[in-house]
Amino acid sequence: MDQNLRFDVYYSYDDLTRHLKGMAERQPDLLKVESVGDSYEGRPIWCATLTNTATGPAESKPALYIDGNIHATEVSASTACLYFLDWMLKHYGTDADVTRCLDTRAFYVVPRLNPDGPERYLSPEHKTLRSSVRPYPYDEEPISGLRRQDLDGDGRILAMRIPDPNGAWKAADQDARLMVRRDPTETGGMYYRVLPEGLIEDWDGVTITMMPTKEGLDLNRNYPSHWRPENEQHGAGPFPTSEPEIRATVSFITSHPNIIGGISFHTYSGVLLRPYGTQNDESFPAEDLWTYQAIGEKGKELTGYPAISVYHDFRYHPKEVITGVFDDWLYDHLGAYGWTVEIWCPQREAGIAAFGPDKPEGGYRFIDWYREHPVEDDIRLLKWSDEALQGRGFVEWRAYEHPQLGTVEIGGWDSAYCWRNPPPERLEAEVARFPRWLLWHALISPRIVIKHVEAIPLGDGVCRLRLVVENEGWLPTYCSKKALERKAARAPVVEIELPEGASLEIGKVREELAHLEGRAYKSPSAIGWVADPTEERAKLEYVIRGGSGRSARVVVRCERAGQAEAEVTLP
Repeated sequence: MDQNLRFDVYYSYDDLTRHLKGMAERQPDLLKVESVGDSYEGRPIWCATLTNTATGPAESKPALYIDGNIHATEVSASTACLYFLDWMLKHYGTDADVTRCLDTRAFYVVPRLNPDGPERYLSPEHKTLRSSVRPYPYDEEPISGLRRQDLDGDGRILAMRIPDPNGAWKAADQDARLMVRRDPTETGGMYYRVLPEGLIEDWDGVTITMMPTKEGLDLNRNYPSHWRPENEQHGAGPFPTSEPEIRATVSFITSHPNIIGGISFHTYSGVLLRPYGTQNDESFPAEDLWTYQAIGEKGKELTGYPAISVYHDFRYHPKEVITGVFDDWLYDHLGAYGWTVEIWCPQREAGIAAFGPDKPEGGYRFIDWYREHPVEDDIRLLKWSDEALQGRGFVEWRAYEHPQLGTVEIGGWDSAYCWRNPPPERLEAEVARFPRWLLWHALISPRIVIKHVEAIPLGDGVCRLRLVVENEGWLPTYCSKKALERKAARAPVVEIELPEGASLEIGKVREELAHLEGRAYKSPSAIGWVADPTEERAKLEYVIRGGSGRSARVVVRCERAGQAEAEVTLP
């Protein structure tokens, strides 16, 4: 393993590339790194294919797709992908599940889907942008508004608090460092206006607006599913897959029909998000919803993160939906189970009560917390920064002579250090939550095997060849009812190759079977009308003349369940 690979730092593109290629060079039998396309600025988008090539190529096995860092500032997502690759390589040959998985399944891992944006964020400038660096929707530079920048040269972009009699904020009674909202009818106190640290371009001396970001794209609004134009969905781009990063991703996934599911790593909230973002759970085929819930329950068990619906529990506004996102597209167009993982939750770290869809007493409902929460939560967070982070999460306010606003104070939460991503010293513990769930997710895939093949002599140089094919996976060979609806998953195909001099009297050289079920829809207990027919199994018979003493070869291919083959000597 790479002794220089660490998980308490955030890697630049060049360092990430070096570590990926180093892994592949050390274990080429398990890992291959190739580009799936180039970013807007021309950087290769690396994909690591992880499988045991001695047992067959990745394309002949069911696969799980994983990516990270589609959003520029969410750099711990790249670390989660890198950590997973390293963890799997270290455990192959010693962990039975890891070994079985890489022998029979494959992973496609894209650690940094958006190579350009993180380079800006990780630079000394700490440029904060949503996603791509491409100017959008216009090419020209913004000319007015407050431009975020590091004024005092401490390497951080914090907040400014400015005395203002009509300000909406005041110092908290419990701790003067905290800014809390002024009561609606309150007067006579010391009030502040709170703004990001920065200078005001083209200032009129009175009004302050925020300068728009020149790079207004959100790559996770550019996927084809439910895509909407800019006037309906900000950052969506001029058309679906207009951006090279998303076009490369969509092209790669659609050209790999062995992909049964996908996970995209983001930050932050500490949740596992599932579709839909645009409609309620009643729109699912019931079996698919049950499968999503089962995968989510296992995810909660293995990661500690709750699994929730975006539409029901994670909307930024109750009257709005987000469209053109990865997991909706993967499921709705291809019938593969897509997830978005939001890494890291400062609230949980601070001991704020457990939270989830049921909103337990003292807890909260994810996004709603940013609209309304008690000041006691802020006190807990500040205490967590003071004690667990040795005060590094919150910077004491200090006076600064602003060239336009006069005396202000700079300080507050260092969101880059402890909100957008885990603090570096806590990074490894956070990303270590995920490998077991990703491993489990791959192992539930359908998997075609040949259970039995036999040639039985019938006399006069004629034999009967009997073949039994089985899906030994948990999921059916079609993966989801949505895939059946979209005709996105082909059923198993059986082909027989006869030796020279043999002919097929009964049977077909190529035959498409019906899809084979898995174990996903079985009852939890053998009560009542439970029956367990062999829906996961199929039998084929051929009558062959000639070819005695030579071998016939049978190959079974299924896009999402892999490939199996066997040879049998004809009697």
